[in-house]
Amino acid sequence: PTIEIRESSPPAGGARSSGPVSYADAVEKAAPAVVNINTAKLVTVRRNPFFDDPVFRQFFGAVPDSGARKRVETSLGSGVIFSEQGYILTNHHVIRGADAIQVFLRDGRSAPARLIGSDPETDVAVLKIDLPTLPVITLGQSDKTHIGDVVLAIGNPFGVGQTVTMGIVSATGRSKLGINTFENFIQTDAAINPGNSGGALVDAHGKLIGINTAIFSQSGGSVGIGFAIPTSIAKGVMEQIITHGRPLRGWLGIEAQALTPELLEAFGLKKNTEGLVVTALYRNGPAHKAGVEPGDVLVAIDGKKTGDAREVLLAISSHKPGE
Repeated sequence: PTIEIRESSPPAGGARSSGPVSYADAVEKAAPAVVNINTAKLVTVRRNPFFDDPVFRQFFGAVPDSGARKRVETSLGSGVIFSEQGYILTNHHVIRGADAIQVFLRDGRSAPARLIGSDPETDVAVLKIDLPTLPVITLGQSDKTHIGDVVLAIGNPFGVGQTVTMGIVSATGRSKLGINTFENFIQTDAAINPGNSGGALVDAHGKLIGINTAIFSQSGGSVGIGFAIPTSIAKGVMEQIITHGRPLRGWLGIEAQALTPELLEAFGLKKNTEGLVVTALYRNGPAHKAGVEPGDVLVAIDGKKTGDAREVLLAISSHKPGE
């Protein structure tokens, strides 16, 4: 029998396919600006107190006291080159407590990195390296990301080398996870593993929309639930760290809680009232000086209704002191 095989024609001009067939162009655009980060920390290890136990000494005698020992602990992570001046975005937990930081580029170059500043509240840190002709990531619009959009996670999982995984945006605005003080995560099912932290989450065009930060896992490996800090937050924190050495955030100085049916009845408010009731004030704080009192109800910020304490925290902190 005659068998006919129909072969597809290569793309015109030898160009690689894009979109559903291949995301090679997006990867080629973003990957050079994603770096591997190695950190080293010198820690002091105390002698095990078990050696001083009387029973141990009775059977084995006294063990010579060698005192405290020094040990170097190393860890791995990822980062994203944000400017030609050598500024790199990564996670605070990647470089926390590090005594030395080394950055490795995809093109084979490496350089020691200097910590410019770090923010544990958002888990963002800014490093700087001094190398010529650096590749720079292209910034996307994280606030226009939709559930179902294709995304690519680029980083250095388990230290195996730069790796790309694909998924979709599973959710946006994720909070109440207990990971950071300020949470507004992009959730994705693109595989994110230890070592990916600080790496890039890019869209199908290779534009940065988030910094991969955490995974939800009981085993330590990826189970399809990963979280990234949106660039809308990370970029603002980075700019403030570079300019001021630390992030500058608005603060009201109040404690508040969501209105419940019982509280609505107690304050004599309509049942459909939305907002947060002020339960306490910090003496001489901004709200106290402005005349806010316990029992007042916060109903809107910048014209947007409020009903969730964490959303209020994000809205207030996005303003600079004095605004």
